[in-house]
Amino acid sequence: MLDDSLKTQLKSYLERVTQPFEIEASLDDSASAQELLALLRDIDAMSDKITLKTDGQDARKPSFSLKRLNQSAGTEQSLRFAAIPLGHEFTSLVLALLWTGGHPPKVEPEVIAQIKALDGDYAFEVYMSLTCHNCPDVVQALSLMSVLNPRVKTVVIDGGLFQDEVNGREIMAVPSVWLNGAPFGSGRMTVEEIVAKLDTGAADKDAAKLSAKEAFDVLVVGGGPAGAAAAVYAARKGIRTGIAAERFGGQVNDTLAIENYISVLETDGPKFAMSLEAHVKAYGVDVMNLQRGDKLIPASVPGGLIEVQLANGGSLKSKTVILSTGARWRNVNVPGEQEYKNKGVAYCPHCDGPLFKGKRVAVIGGGNSGVEAAIDLAGIVAHVTLLEFGDQLRADAVLVRKLESLANVTIIKQAQTSEFTGAAGKLNGLNYIDRVSGEAKRIELEGVFVQIGLVPNTEWLKGVIELSKHGEIIVDAKGQTSVPGVFAAGDATTVPFKQIIIAAGDGAKAALAAFDHLIRH
Repeated sequence: MLDDSLKTQLKSYLERVTQPFEIEASLDDSASAQELLALLRDIDAMSDKITLKTDGQDARKPSFSLKRLNQSAGTEQSLRFAAIPLGHEFTSLVLALLWTGGHPPKVEPEVIAQIKALDGDYAFEVYMSLTCHNCPDVVQALSLMSVLNPRVKTVVIDGGLFQDEVNGREIMAVPSVWLNGAPFGSGRMTVEEIVAKLDTGAADKDAAKLSAKEAFDVLVVGGGPAGAAAAVYAARKGIRTGIAAERFGGQVNDTLAIENYISVLETDGPKFAMSLEAHVKAYGVDVMNLQRGDKLIPASVPGGLIEVQLANGGSLKSKTVILSTGARWRNVNVPGEQEYKNKGVAYCPHCDGPLFKGKRVAVIGGGNSGVEAAIDLAGIVAHVTLLEFGDQLRADAVLVRKLESLANVTIIKQAQTSEFTGAAGKLNGLNYIDRVSGEAKRIELEGVFVQIGLVPNTEWLKGVIELSKHGEIIVDAKGQTSVPGVFAAGDATTVPFKQIIIAAGDGAKAALAAFDHLIRH
């Protein structure tokens, strides 16, 4: 089942298991069950602390549970995989095995204490796909919670393996989390975010703790490549540096492959995001995750403190501020888009593509991201229709040639999407206007992937910072904004060419400019 390299890697990890536990498999006669059994036998052979049983009777087959009895409390953890967790979920499998076997997680002690203190019975079901790069964070978070608190029960379900269940619940985007039989959340979530949703008093406590912090010399708002570079460069100057980030890594987390960051031949977005955060923490920067800026208050006197009020009610003060809030997927902004979001309207083909296996989908956008999405989807779905507003596809020629060679792809140019339609809570098609003839046309389909660029996360700065007509922060050559002591970098600014390497360079530049400002003022 596993190749020799993975076996060697897994065996070295399992040497860290200190407590015996049991894997109980529930199997049927399917090919996937045999595949799962082969994987579990490989794991069983690697550690004398693991016992494999194959007589499980769970309704979901194939599946397996990891069981370790807490002798002192008389309780048993409840963590089940209705999946063959390879691909992007192989790391999730390894961590689940290690945590069940007693290996300590690399999570802040206060988060562990919060999980153990959760007072309630929580039965989670998380639907994922093996090609989804946003799913492992959610799978690992809920797995850890099940290991640490016996009142938290988690089932990890591969939507591609249990398509009838996915269809029955009308799940059209992953990760999708259900709690006690009802929808809980969708999209990438960290363990801190999940715990905060369950621990209702956490936000107020967090806000008070943030407001009590001493003023920073440099406060970075946003944790993408620009923010991370700014934090590292500022901290290296030996000044008090903090970074407040809603999601460390930003858009990078939604990027499948990164092959153009100089000196790094190839990596993926989530891995790159983890490296960014690790690099920042290595310099002792005060990292404040799950924080979103809500209001910027400039210094009342020259050289005074700038205040950033946060969405959770807390506030931070600093002598200088670097804004690196990045951007997000641009919406089509037509009727039906919000109504059918995650019910057929999607934005991440790598995450949600497998849920549309054998179905008809459309991709809106003829740039590189749109054409790449259409090429990827063509190998999964029955048919792909790509709609481009202009008269030519804007993607690289090599991508266009590849797209045009695919038999199950239709390309429609000069198409203006006018409406997403649906019935019974699910998308069933889209309407568009032929921009040449003016004729209204319709496509029957089950899914749409929107790939039409980005919009900067700067709404909270309107009226305070000078913005362009596109909402981007206007900066000079050093990253200085219209407000003294406030700098900006990355995709939220007017700097052209939204690339990781450009954002990182601008972040470093903004930090050096902020340091220069501190010296002079």
